[in-house]
Order: sequence, then C-alpha cells, then structure tokens
Amino acid sequence: MTTSHDDASTLTALTDAVASGLPSAIAELASLVRIPSVSWAAFDPENVHKSAEAVVELVSGLGVFESVSISRAAIGTSETLGQPAVLATRAARNGRPTILLYAHHDVQPPGKDDDWESAPFEPTVRGDRLYGRGAADDKAGVMAHIAAIRALVETCGADFDLGLVLFFEGEEEFGSRSFKNFLVQHRAELAADVIVVADSDNWDIDTPALTVALRGNVTFRLTVRTLDHASHSGMFGGAAPDAMLAMIRLLSTLHDDAGSVAVAGLTSTEGDTPHYPESQLSQEAAFLDGVTSIGTGSIPSRLWYQPSITVTGIDAPTVANASNTLLPAVSVRVSARIAPGQSARDAFEAMERHIRDNAPFGATIEIDDIDKGDPFLVDTSGWAVAEVKRAMADAWGVEPVETGIGGSIPFISDLVELFPSAQILVTGVEDPDSRAHSPNESLHLGVFRRAVLTEAVLLSRLNSRG
Repeated sequence: MTTSHDDASTLTALTDAVASGLPSAIAELASLVRIPSVSWAAFDPENVHKSAEAVVELVSGLGVFESVSISRAAIGTSETLGQPAVLATRAARNGRPTILLYAHHDVQPPGKDDDWESAPFEPTVRGDRLYGRGAADDKAGVMAHIAAIRALVETCGADFDLGLVLFFEGEEEFGSRSFKNFLVQHRAELAADVIVVADSDNWDIDTPALTVALRGNVTFRLTVRTLDHASHSGMFGGAAPDAMLAMIRLLSTLHDDAGSVAVAGLTSTEGDTPHYPESQLSQEAAFLDGVTSIGTGSIPSRLWYQPSITVTGIDAPTVANASNTLLPAVSVRVSARIAPGQSARDAFEAMERHIRDNAPFGATIEIDDIDKGDPFLVDTSGWAVAEVKRAMADAWGVEPVETGIGGSIPFISDLVELFPSAQILVTGVEDPDSRAHSPNESLHLGVFRRAVLTEAVLLSRLNSRG
C-alpha cells in the first residue's frame, strides 16, 4: 500500500485529472444520450447496436484493454439472441486483483414527448443537471467507468498492474433476459475479485451511498375474463359481471386499508435504517398537496425491507373511445418488489395463489409474460467495502451512507451464483431527483464528477493492493 503522503499526492493528482477530463466525458455522455437505445421488443434494435458500437469506440480509445468486443447470448433456452453487450478485458499482473466494472447502455422508453421539458434524446444542460433519457440511468454509469479509467491512466500511466474487465449490458431495462447465458458464455473473461455495479443512487447530491440491500422483483401480465363478448351496459349492467369490475375487486385485495401489501406468503425483513421523514419522501416522490404515505414502519423500511405491489399498466378502452359496453376482458401489468430474504419464485407462487383464490364472480384468470429476479443483501465485511467507502469519503468529503434501494437489479443474484468469491459493490451516479425511468430524467453534474473521482481513487488503490 502507498504511504499517507503518497496517498494524498495521488488523490490530488486524480482530482485534477478528473476535473480536466470532465468536459470531454460530459460531451461523450451527451453523444450516447442522442442514441435512442431502447431495448424493449417494440423498439428498433438497431439503435441498441449503434449504442454498443459507440461504446466500443470509447473503450478502445482508452488504449489499455487487450480485448474489446461486442457479444450477444441466447435468451433462455431459445435460439433468440439478446441485445448486444460490450466486453473488454485486461489481465492482472504481479499479483494485483481484477475488478469488473458493470453498467448498461440501453435505456427505458421515453414516454410522451409532451411530458418532457426538452426532447428526451436531445441532451440539454439546465443549471447543474444534464437532461435526457439515459443521462443518468445508466449511460452515466458507462461514462463514469470510462472517465475513471482515463484519470487512472493520466495519473499512473497505461502500464498499470490492475486487472480490468468492462461489461456494458444492452438489455438491463428489458429484464436482462440473456444475462445469465452471457455470464456462462464469458465466464473466464468475467472472473474478478471485485465487481462494481454502477446502477444505483446516492443519498443526496452532497452525500454518497453504498447500496447494501436490493429488493427483488416479480412482474407479470394479469388478465381477467368474465364474458365471451362485450354487451350493452344498459341492457345487462347490474346483473352481468364485467371484467373491469372483477379486476378492480381483485386488485383491491392486494393491499390493506393502510396500503400495506396484504398477500399471505410475501415476507418482510429487518435492517437498520437512517432518519428519513415523511416530509422528505413527500418532496422526493412529488406528492400532491394533501397526499399521505402508505404502509407502516419507518419510511426506509417500507422502501427497502418490505414488499410492494404496483399496477403499472392497464389494457382497456381509453376514456375518449369508451362505449356503453360491459368489457369481456381486462389486462394489467403487475410489478411486485420482493424483500430481501425471500426468493422471487416463492413470492410469485404466493401472489398467484392469492389472485386465484380471490377471483370474484367466478372470473377466469390468466397470468403470463412473467419475469422474476431475486433480492440481494451485500456482505459488508469484505475489504472491498472498506476500500470503496474510504474512496467515497475522500472524493465527496463526507462519510458515505449505507442504504437499501426500493428498486431491483435482479441479475446480481446471477453474479453471486456464478462468481461466489467475488465481492460485489453497488454504487451509482444518480440522486433522489434523477427521475430514472420518468420524464425529465437527469444527471447532477457535481454528483457525476464525484462518482468518477470515487472510482478513480478505488482503481488506483486496488492497483497498489497485493
């Protein structure tokens, strides 16, 4: 390890290198944002290919990798290939560890342009934030890795001993459906001592966070059918059960009067939580005046350690096209978050059992298009956790907070299964106002700079670690 004086000198040099490289990194991030790399099936996959090619050019330009390629793996047991991922490798030397840096270059659909203050794929700086789809989630993660490596090279030279692997996925926003097969296909190249997943957020714009708990997810399409065909609501309403009524009655059984999940078999867990008042939740989640929170327990426990169920979409006639008919069938998209300690498989079985047991009026139930991802708890006892927290404190000037997140990164369970000895660190470039997945997604440029510096410091110290 370096001495205290050497460490301080290196920190100063890295700080200067990150600052001087920041304008270029932001410009390159903006170029990536302009590529509408939505990985969902309904969107043009060519844009994801263009994004992968742009990332390959950036990675190749670093000049430190022995191999840089685009690769795809099969989805499940089918012959259908997933979206293109970028893989780059550099072998460790002289007993140094290998670190794998993960991010994803695909993005969520933009939604309605009218909901954006500027075009979703036209990166725009307003104040200290860069707006655009993927500006934060997770093309900023891609560029944070690239900018950190540049700072390392500028400070330590290109002939460093640290082993490096870059894995930039192309379908995280569409469920990472080929992820496990990709890991198996490239197991030797991806093997690492430390894995950094840059796809989470920070406590606020001034305080870094290390994510130590992730909820899992279960999503599916639920269809309720009650009639063979639509019928006149005036002629048969009040006696014939329409599918919308049955769906509303069924969905209402998923929560109790406080808004907590009321599905038998879905479990919660315990964990330490920092102070987070309802007023902060109200501000960060954009409550309307008079709206109150749902659930019980501390706010972080509800977000990190308890299950939640949300209906994220409904297939039904629009209000403008509504006719006076009883609907024969209605479909919804159900998205459940699973607390650490329960498998996604067990959670899905509990939800399916509840839905079928509570179907009203003898309605027919169909459940399909199922995705499952297990929750995750980080082992915080490893040396890598201590190293990244020290790097965060040096880069941000304040001690980091250990947090959970309410969202899911389901593929982490696959990383744990295939690389059980690797230490996994979940970091990120987002903050509570990044609005990932939402209109007006943005990246706070100060957070981006500090996140890049954190990783550059971590890389530098691992390069000195035997």
